[in-house]
Order: sequence, then structure tokens, then C-alpha cells
Amino acid sequence: MFAVIKGAGDLASGIALRLHHAGFDIAMTEIAAPLSVRRTVCFSQSVYEGSSRVEDAGAVLVSEETGMKEAWRAKRIAVFVDPDADIVRSLRPAVLIDAIMAKKNTGTSITDAPVVIALGPGFRAGVDCHAVIETQRGHTLGRVITEGCALPNTGVPGDIGGFTLQRLLRSPADGVFEALASIGDAVKKGDTVAVVHTAAAHGGEIPVKAEIDGMLRGLLPSGIAVKRGMKAGDVDPRCERSHCFTVSDKALAIGGGVLEAVLRFSI
Repeated sequence: MFAVIKGAGDLASGIALRLHHAGFDIAMTEIAAPLSVRRTVCFSQSVYEGSSRVEDAGAVLVSEETGMKEAWRAKRIAVFVDPDADIVRSLRPAVLIDAIMAKKNTGTSITDAPVVIALGPGFRAGVDCHAVIETQRGHTLGRVITEGCALPNTGVPGDIGGFTLQRLLRSPADGVFEALASIGDAVKKGDTVAVVHTAAAHGGEIPVKAEIDGMLRGLLPSGIAVKRGMKAGDVDPRCERSHCFTVSDKALAIGGGVLEAVLRFSI
């Protein structure tokens, strides 16, 4: 079965991994400069490097249908730079999954494919898509919603190790991001893990500091243009290095929900 996933960030990649293991042929769409902070578990890295790997699954950047089919023959996932997901109209997949996580519907329609699934708030099951998958951590994470909507966005990231907002790194200004540390590095509260280069008139260079002790689970790559307040990284207080290089429990739960929904609406 052929599925298109809009987005190739960490949640989208968790979905792709589960569907790949279940035998699906998968194409993913991304923007020209992805902003995924959990780069070690994101197929979006294919846009920058030409190929990527998440756990035991590989992906390759392609530009046309021929390259996509070559990727499938090699048991790889195909990644397109296709911000508007034009391949949905040209290739007519059996399944479309909106995993952009924009907290709103940016153009997905229930008529886009025989089975259309969307993640989180911003979609109504039965109207915008056939099913919505709950993305908020807690008792309902990963549940398949066939009527109504997911829980509303709280604006507060899920609790990990007793921390929510404190574990996120955000850009302190508009400018160009430069990473000074690597994903998997241990950090202490107050450590400078990156800097943002701004116009000289605005200060030149502003540090990005960790707010808690932990391990860098995510960090933007150097050279990315950032805006003030943009998510730039993630510090995990659990300090388990393997968590930095494997798909999260959240992504796996959501991926399981997507697989359930695909089967419910396909069989």
C-alpha cells in the first residue's frame, strides 16, 4: 500500500517507521529548509544530506516518481521537497497522513485520498479527514478519533522528568543559528549550547543557554535562519543517551494510532 506523509519531522518519522515495518511504500514531503530539532530521528535530514536513517529504516531525497520507485525497490522511504504536497494530486496515494503539526489545517481535504488521517488539533474527523490521531501526552495519546477533534493545543510541551517549558531551547532573537554543542551532549543549567548571529546594530551574537541539567535531545543545525522565540532545541532531563537517537514513546504511540486508522478505513 502506498502512503504519503506530509511532513518529515520527529512525529511524522515515527509514523513512517511503523508503516515501513508494516510493509507500506512511503513518500514524505518537506519544505526546502526543514526546522526539525530532533534531527537524529527525522527523515527530514534527507533534504540536507541526500539521505538519512532513523533506527533501521533508510530514506533518500528524490525529485520524481522514478526516483521514488527506485527508493522503494531498495526498501527505502522517498522524501520530496514539496511544500504544497503536489505529489498527492499527481500520484494518487491510497493513504494521506497530515503530520505537519501546524495546529491548523493548511490544506488537507478528506477527498485527497481514499484514507485521510491527520494529527492533533486543527482537524475535524469526518469533515477534514477520516480520522484524527490524538497527539497530546496523557491517557488519550495515540487514540483514533472518528468523530470530532483532538484535544486543543495547550501551548505547553509535555512533562518529561518533571519539566515542561524549561526543557525547550528557543531562539533569543532573529538571526542565523550556530550550534556549539551536539545532540547527545550532556549539559548543565546555564551552559551556552548555541549562539544566534544578529545584525551588528542589534548586538552581533546572542547565546542560547540551557535552563536545566540534562542531555541535548534536539538542536537545530548551524546556518538556519531563526526568528525570536522559535524552538531551537530540547534538553532531556532523563540523561539517557539512547533516547537521543531512537524514536520517542510519543511518536511510536501516534504511529500505532495511524496504523490502526489506516486498517480500520481500508479493510
